[in-house]
Amino acid sequence: METAFSKEDLEFQQEVRTFIKDHYPQELRKAVQEKTRTGQELSKEEITAWHKILGKHNGWSVPGWPTEHGGPGFTPTQKYIFQEEMAHADTLMVAPFGPVMCAPVIWTFGSPEQKAKFLPRILSGQDFWCQGYSEPNAGSDLASLKTEAVLSEDGKHYIVNGQKTWTTLAQHADWIFCLVRTDKNADKPQKGISFLLIDMKTPGIEVRPIYLVDGTHEVNETWFTDVKVPVENLVGQENMGWTYAKFLLAHERSGIAQVGRSKRALARIKDIARMEMAYGEQLIKDPAFARKIAEVELELSALEYTELRSLSKEAQGKGPGAESSLLKIKGTDLQQACTELAMEAGGYYANPHTNERIGSNFGVGPEYSTNLSGTYFNYRKTSIYGGSNEIQRNIIAKMILGL
Repeated sequence: METAFSKEDLEFQQEVRTFIKDHYPQELRKAVQEKTRTGQELSKEEITAWHKILGKHNGWSVPGWPTEHGGPGFTPTQKYIFQEEMAHADTLMVAPFGPVMCAPVIWTFGSPEQKAKFLPRILSGQDFWCQGYSEPNAGSDLASLKTEAVLSEDGKHYIVNGQKTWTTLAQHADWIFCLVRTDKNADKPQKGISFLLIDMKTPGIEVRPIYLVDGTHEVNETWFTDVKVPVENLVGQENMGWTYAKFLLAHERSGIAQVGRSKRALARIKDIARMEMAYGEQLIKDPAFARKIAEVELELSALEYTELRSLSKEAQGKGPGAESSLLKIKGTDLQQACTELAMEAGGYYANPHTNERIGSNFGVGPEYSTNLSGTYFNYRKTSIYGGSNEIQRNIIAKMILGL
């Protein structure tokens, strides 16, 4: 595989760098850094600010979208360069729920009216989305979900009742894409599921916060009580939602790897290790610690090549396959490894929490050690969401190894 960038790719790389330098708001950078450092939560306006700026520039808010839906039509190499430069510049990530997860389902399976209504608002950042998949007794075993949608007598609405959980950023969401059970008598549980788009302002929806171990409010319980959803918000065919859900999850998993962000995290760890001392010299010179960094770097390099191969397949019109499970497993393993190395580099200064809900030790130790523990605890989730890594290993065993 050719690894050198072409002249056109290098020009594009410089274009991205210049755009970030000229357009990424410094006030947003300062707010994100300060709130991350002190364990505060970002507002909806802060979360969506960069998305809206990118959306006004040739569809850069949705780098994976084709041009016919308003995207930039990046080549796999351009998409890779774009993501790498965003990570290198430490920009705020665009939330994936609308652009990466829901939008491909809409343009692949949705009606012309749904495409016209939803895709432009996702691209621009006007609508912020959340995901309604997991339930208290339906996580990795998603097909056992209980949230029910019953067609009204006049046939104009679905009446939705049930509960979703771990609904990330639902407190800010305008819309939720939701898996619901529309046929309780189907011979297989997967056959009775449909895919609905639900306005979060609809009466009967209640969002209750779940506070994580690091004290942050990132996820929620979302309750539906006699929620009326217009039938035109059904994506595709009734009882075919399981097919659409699997399609969506493949896109979600391939985007979870975040190689560029892990490379950025590793660079930060090296900076910390140059400032921390061990046995009378810089921690970065300690052979045992240096070996751990080298191991992560090697695995990141291997993951990077796997991601590039996956992008190349996408360019040939092939959607993410079992490779997305590989990317998900290894990507999240390495994200967690980086948080562990950061904790080790920070030493005992890494331990204090900085969140106001669970008590703050802000100011203890060097500034770079602040919130290392919060990040460590928060990233325990990465091997669970998007389908747990254990489930991904089962997919690999079945689809790649034929077991």
